[in-house]
Amino acid sequence: MQINLQNVIEALNKIILGKPAQIKLAIVCLLAKGHLLIEDLPGMGKTTLAHALAKVLGLDFQRIQFTSDLLPGDIIGSAIYQRSDESFKFHKGPIFTQVILADEVNRATPKSQSALLEAMEEYQVTVDGVSRKLPSPFFVIATQNPFHQIGTYPLPESQLDRFLIRISLGYPARKVERLLFSGKDSRELIDKLEPVLDAPSLISMQNSVNSVSVSDALYEYLQDLVAATRDSNQWSHGLSPRGGLSLLKAAKAWALLENRDYVIPEDIQSVWMAVAEHRLVSQSGSVATLENPVSGILKVTAIPR
Repeated sequence: MQINLQNVIEALNKIILGKPAQIKLAIVCLLAKGHLLIEDLPGMGKTTLAHALAKVLGLDFQRIQFTSDLLPGDIIGSAIYQRSDESFKFHKGPIFTQVILADEVNRATPKSQSALLEAMEEYQVTVDGVSRKLPSPFFVIATQNPFHQIGTYPLPESQLDRFLIRISLGYPARKVERLLFSGKDSRELIDKLEPVLDAPSLISMQNSVNSVSVSDALYEYLQDLVAATRDSNQWSHGLSPRGGLSLLKAAKAWALLENRDYVIPEDIQSVWMAVAEHRLVSQSGSVATLENPVSGILKVTAIPR
């Protein structure tokens, strides 16, 4: 299992240069059966990462470009009248795939954004009172541009909470950027990628995350971190129980990626920022950013010995 996961990491590192931490977090998100939010400026490799991840894992992939005129039916599908037998037939939308890229998700209206909510939480969609299961595994990768850009709609807190992890790729280091300039086009590299895993193998690994053990002391540590967000006056509210469960699942997945069947404090610390930041809203009403004191909670919370 570890060999396969390391092969996945190595393959992705050849496509997304100089971003090993973000790649590990993306894989952790998938192992924990979560959904990934990538927030960054256009042109940073968000779409490339999503496409490469689906290709190397051998999963079906669809991309939806979110725009202001996108309708919910364009995402989940709709029932269309058939003259031949005078009945309505449901035509599946692009969300019926294993990896769905919701590209620039915050450029669509809140109504269209909300079309993802049931799919992300229940792994099904309901149209005209009929619920339809989505493929397994099912993984949403959403990209969004910074809120200060023209034509963006902030994601509601209820939807942000459904993303297990949020990452940002950021500008590449100078040496890495030189390699980008002198190397092959990323689309050409993705076309040549060979799957390292398949869907059944991935599902087996996802199920293995549940068997990763957590000591009572680490449960206390996790609860202390969650409680610290609720006791702080920096945010309008702290992490919800779902936020705490997300932190636990991500820490277990990180441990599995490190070839361990038990969690240590460093696992929780490694995923803390990526899990907690986007769930915390400051008193001024803005979502937590890298400049806020979320990371400070780790420094003041006692680590179990």
